[in-house]
Amino acid sequence: MLHKLHRVSAFIIGTYIAVHLFNHGLALRSVEAHVQFMDSFRHIYRNPFAEVLLLAFATFQVGSGIYFIKNRWGQRHGFFERVQALSGGYLAFFLLVHVGAVLFGRAALGLDTNFYYAAAGMHVSPFQYYFVPYYFLAVVAIFGHIACAVHWFTRDNLSEVSRNYLGHTVLAMGILASTLIVAAFTGAFYDVKVPQEYRATYQL
Repeated sequence: MLHKLHRVSAFIIGTYIAVHLFNHGLALRSVEAHVQFMDSFRHIYRNPFAEVLLLAFATFQVGSGIYFIKNRWGQRHGFFERVQALSGGYLAFFLLVHVGAVLFGRAALGLDTNFYYAAAGMHVSPFQYYFVPYYFLAVVAIFGHIACAVHWFTRDNLSEVSRNYLGHTVLAMGILASTLIVAAFTGAFYDVKVPQEYRATYQL
């Protein structure tokens, strides 16, 4: 039963994450494209009802994920089973830290938690040494978890070789997507000028 609830929760959270990643992908074009899409999307997920539901699902996902990792660690064998646990563990960490940081930025700092809120830590030394791998691993972990799900759900329809190829392909796509997104936020494709009010959060 807990597995089914975990999958239902994963689907709901995953739908939001998919749109969120698309939003981040728009940063490859420009900051304006990223911010405009975020502004148009926020009215859906930031109404009180939807936001409370998302937070509840995220909390459940973290708790149930940690439970599965703890209780099934010794039963995991093979590359994809271990990737499932490692990616799930990192996503649990990331959700706790990232959601907490966004809520803190909105409530305590009074900032618009947009592109610049995420990018600021990558533009103030020495914080980029934390935030670049922090965001990079988050996107890789998302695709890693998807790769494991694909590998598992195709077990009755594809050969082991095909399943492994498909899983590794999804994982490789995640590494590429993560590299491009982080590169955009760090200013690799165009000049990113982070406003002082965002930079100041790291200069207290």
